Amino acid sequence: MGLWVVIPAYNESESLPIVLPTIVDSAMAIDINAQVLIVDDGSTDSTAQVVGDLQPQFSSLRLLCLGANKGKAAALKRGLLEATEGGATTVAMMDADGQDDPAELAGLVKYLESSGAALVTGARTIRQDRFIKRNTSKIYNRATALLAGVPGRDFNSGFKVMRPSVANDVAPMMYGELHRYLTVMAHWLGYRVADVTVQHHPRVAGESKYGVARFWRGFVDLITIRFLMSYEHRPSHLFSGFGFTALAAGGAMLCFLLVDRFVYGHGIGDRPLLTAGVSLVLAGLQLVLFGLLAELVVHARNRTAR
Repeated sequence: MGLWVVIPAYNESESLPIVLPTIVDSAMAIDINAQVLIVDDGSTDSTAQVVGDLQPQFSSLRLLCLGANKGKAAALKRGLLEATEGGATTVAMMDADGQDDPAELAGLVKYLESSGAALVTGARTIRQDRFIKRNTSKIYNRATALLAGVPGRDFNSGFKVMRPSVANDVAPMMYGELHRYLTVMAHWLGYRVADVTVQHHPRVAGESKYGVARFWRGFVDLITIRFLMSYEHRPSHLFSGFGFTALAAGGAMLCFLLVDRFVYGHGIGDRPLLTAGVSLVLAGLQLVLFGLLAELVVHARNRTAR
């Protein structure tokens, strides 16, 4: 098999009859052996039935149903692994709401093949969304580029093409809502990433599944992925660093109080500095010990993996 297009769908029975024929035609124009995989993420409407009704018309259309709604990351994980196990040479992912333009798929695949990049994102530089969503997305993208140190204009775009090695490596790392950091994960794994401007359309039917809370959850996820990529194999470097800093600060406070008590004869029993010093020392010890325990977990996991 050549090109696989993975489309996660949750309650998209209204949009799929409109967008799927165009997506299938665009994929087949690129590769006659193209496969379009719909991952039904536990939809409560007739999403699976709609795809089933379309399958007799399009032999390249596949359906994978999850037992319950597990989130977009879980759906993409299953879809990407299915594509790589199916022998895909190029893996694409698109949203099911019709906002991604299937006509742009050929340009993304061509850029992937000619640029030497391992993952190419369709950057929605002009978005057809609500005012709040457009502007929070701008803040989110700038903050992600700054904090993650990854080049990109639209990290949250669900329109991407990648080599199967990327899909195979990042899929196991996706859970919760970490799918939005797929580009960041690929970059930190050593793959070259790029983006290409694509057209963005209004949703063809249905309603968005995300609200404003997604913006704040995104930054929490960024901290998570930053920790995982930087300290997954050396957690004590982080926790012990904070721990020794706290120990040094608390120890300095207690030494100052000892000198103040025995040299100058001042009382220290009711001074807030004593409480702060003892608290910092205890917190520092706990952080150092926590870092060592985390190292034991990593060591045990690596031994089991061998």
